[in-house]
Amino acid sequence: MDFAWDPDQRERYELVREKTRTWPAVEEGFLTREDWRRCAGLGLTGLSVPVEHGGGGLGFLSTARTVEAFGRGCPDMGLVFATMAHLFACAMPIAEHGGAELRDRTLPGLCSGELVGANAITEEGSGSDVTAMATRAVREGDDYVITGVKSFVSNAPIADVFTVYASTAPAFGHLGVTAFAVSRDTPGLTVDEPFDKVGLESVPASAVRLDGCRVPAGNRLGREGQGAAIFQASMRWERTCLFAAYLGRTERLLERCVEHALERRQFGRRISDNQAISHRIARLRLRLEAARLLLWQACWRLDQGERAVLDVAMAKLAVSEGAVEAGLDAMRIFAGAGVRTDSGIERELRDALPATVFSGTSEIQLEQIVKELGL
Repeated sequence: MDFAWDPDQRERYELVREKTRTWPAVEEGFLTREDWRRCAGLGLTGLSVPVEHGGGGLGFLSTARTVEAFGRGCPDMGLVFATMAHLFACAMPIAEHGGAELRDRTLPGLCSGELVGANAITEEGSGSDVTAMATRAVREGDDYVITGVKSFVSNAPIADVFTVYASTAPAFGHLGVTAFAVSRDTPGLTVDEPFDKVGLESVPASAVRLDGCRVPAGNRLGREGQGAAIFQASMRWERTCLFAAYLGRTERLLERCVEHALERRQFGRRISDNQAISHRIARLRLRLEAARLLLWQACWRLDQGERAVLDVAMAKLAVSEGAVEAGLDAMRIFAGAGVRTDSGIERELRDALPATVFSGTSEIQLEQIVKELGL
């Protein structure tokens, strides 16, 4: 592994960080199409999509480094999350597994920001247990008829294209799951009102209902029964490159903590002179660098064509739990100011909390690690 970034990677990192740091945060309500156009203008909505379909054509490591800059610069983690969920869980499954006509029809709009993507796999009764999926897809001639309810669909209220996972052969469990690209204007598809969340508040998320939605067979991703594998392939992108944003976020939070510790005085001296503070910041930096190296290693191995299941699981676990710990550290370092909403510290903590749940819970990552160790 080469630890030196090439000129293009360095230039892209600095450009994204500098441009996004001037963007306004979404203080109330949800992100807008104007916010989305800003992301598209920097190529963020199509970073890893092949160039021939309007994307940037970046590999795992270059994508992760760019997303890290996005997370470090952008004041609104919700916008970062929404953009990356669109890219990794909707655009990339279509790019990697969709037919030629489907790719030509959808990917240019997803990359340009004209279209917003969303991923619909989770159900109330089947979170981590995909085999319990109740949504069904039945082949009827040249179409599939899809019926079911998906929950926790990020971007759903503003999405134009959904990747939908449904069972075409329930008796085969996860081997009977099939993936589809479904347009928002498909008759029978309705989107519920967005629900409130503890963090990432600017991302609208809601349930999606499919009541006999007739979807052309050409909108199927891969073959019947490949849905679980397609989803896991998208998770390679999401569990590495999306979580790179939390590396950038943690680095920015670290910088704030150092600055505050040097400026804040109590009992006649800087609080950085207290080991309780300085050691907490030192450990924050240690966790950040360890998680960063794990994530870069996972991305490097994926770029070499390796499965890297163990590396991806370790990286996702370290980054997500490290982000929560960093938020808690900052809260303690800032003390009273940390719990005030105008400081932004409590928001950083709330935005980190979902990271240990989405894209596979911490417990799922531990199970992946255990399995790869042969236990």
